[in-house]
Amino acid sequence: MKVGLYFGSFNPVHNGHITVAKYMHSHYPIDEIWYVLSPQNPLKKAEDLLDEASRLKLLEVAIQPYSFMKISTIEFEMPKPSYTYLTMRELKKRYPDTFFYIIMGNDVMLSIDLWKNYQEILDENVIYLYPRNDIELLIISKNIIQTDAPSVMISSSDIRNKIKLGESIQDLLPDEVYEIIESEKFYQ
Repeated sequence: MKVGLYFGSFNPVHNGHITVAKYMHSHYPIDEIWYVLSPQNPLKKAEDLLDEASRLKLLEVAIQPYSFMKISTIEFEMPKPSYTYLTMRELKKRYPDTFFYIIMGNDVMLSIDLWKNYQEILDENVIYLYPRNDIELLIISKNIIQTDAPSVMISSSDIRNKIKLGESIQDLLPDEVYEIIESEKFYQ
């Protein structure tokens, strides 16, 4: 089996996350997309995060219509903050017959050197990059594939800011996610 791993805080999950996953599944040799929900990214402030159970609930309703999308909560079982290289080691140990690809926005490459053991991630994994915010990068690595996925101009931080400012976010989120955020008053 070939699995695309889509790491993130998903704070909250939005239409861009779903669009990228659908594109990767339909254009590359990927059987399933696993959203690897990170309880605490070491490069993000914990106080900016909705609790992990609520983010998991939002992610569950967002991917419900897509049978090829799954959620991995492996990082819930690991020490916090979460480090991708450790998660990759654990996934490969638990699923030795699965080939994993990492899916990430090309903007991540601007700060990949801040990641713990980033060279291990780059050397030992195939990474599919999708375009973000009109960033163009010259990347020379046999393991990095720049894709033609639709450019994602939505960010979770923009959505949180819009909520605080009372601006509409409905078009940026799957309907079910929007309804829960509104009814639970998340991010307000």
